[in-house]
Amino acid sequence: MKKFNYVITDEVGIHARPASLLVKEIKKYASKVTIEANGKSADASKLMAVMSLGVKNGAEVTVSVEGEDEETACAGIEEFFKANL
Repeated sequence: MKKFNYVITDEVGIHARPASLLVKEIKKYASKVTIEANGKSADASKLMAVMSLGVKNGAEVTVSVEGEDEETACAGIEEFFKANL
């Protein structure tokens, strides 16, 4: 399992548009991806689950990646976070 922490810098947090882009990014990989924030966790491949976390600007999230392509997936998802969130 690979993990990374990221502090959200998008001024409105993880709202509908970036959440849908995140789900599309996650679905490129075979690994299971989980996002934890505000004491809750969600399957990152499910849009409503990601949005239900209510992640705001300045919040720290922990992303866990587990599966056959976890190295590649973790690196790609971390780059996505840096570029979009």
